[in-house]
Amino acid sequence: MAIGAAAFFQSGEAEAAAQCGKASWYSAGSRTASGERMNAGALAAAHRSLPFGTKVRVENLSNGRSVVVRINDRGPFVGGRVIDVTKGAAQQLGMIHSGVAKVKVTVVGGKGRLPSNCS
Repeated sequence: MAIGAAAFFQSGEAEAAAQCGKASWYSAGSRTASGERMNAGALAAAHRSLPFGTKVRVENLSNGRSVVVRINDRGPFVGGRVIDVTKGAAQQLGMIHSGVAKVKVTVVGGKGRLPSNCS
């Protein structure tokens, strides 16, 4: 039995698609689009299309730091940005002072699908 160059994944499925672009952070607002009370310290995020409750890994491509967040809001509404994270998530990503970072977003829990645009 030849294995060759086949790739094996722990989950038994093909590697998840990833979306790359810019992330920013936010902490304003009293309610999210999902109806939850905004909590700046929570590990949560806004995405334009992923279903609420989807968990994604956000990796800061400048420093390699990553965090898993839960989608509970809609946005970002600024061109070129793919996700807005809470202040708590931004702290873990090391992007508080810069305000914006180039990131890779990968679904790790839930049924959401991302367009694959990372090279």
